[in-house]
Amino acid sequence: MCAAQLPNPPKPILQFNPKAKILIAGQAPGQIAHDAGVPFQDASGERLRSWMGITKNIFYDATQVAILPMAFCYPGRGKSGDLAPSPECAKHWHAALLSELTACELILVVGKYAMRYHLGIVNPAVTSVVADWNYVGNCYFPLPHPSPRNNIWLRRNPWFEERCVPLLQNRVRSILEY
Repeated sequence: MCAAQLPNPPKPILQFNPKAKILIAGQAPGQIAHDAGVPFQDASGERLRSWMGITKNIFYDATQVAILPMAFCYPGRGKSGDLAPSPECAKHWHAALLSELTACELILVVGKYAMRYHLGIVNPAVTSVVADWNYVGNCYFPLPHPSPRNNIWLRRNPWFEERCVPLLQNRVRSILEY
């Protein structure tokens, strides 16, 4: 559907099993993930796994963790990073796939495009959403994008790693029972 917009031939990259207990609702695969054919196969994935407190083996076990980005293919590069995810995948695939995740207990909403779709926030300010979110008893857990491009954001917002990351690790540990 969106092949004409992509810089490379379409190569959908996601991880899905209806038994998954955690969903990572991301933005779109980056160039490294596109080349590898594996989601979060880069520094963003290392940081996300660290935030979650899990190993690569758990992360890439589709019966534990589903990865469903807003766009399934790498959207290309813009002036200040990757282009925004195309809305086509979400429009055509997300409702059907999400309805199959019957065991899902936690949805990690990564970045503003995923926040807009999953949380219904029209113009999300990531800092405000993450800082003001009620994490207790909520199946949604908004996160800034774990990209190294966000190192400045992380330095300016130390409360995230001090307060939110331990909450995330405790939730993940209790859901995956490890």
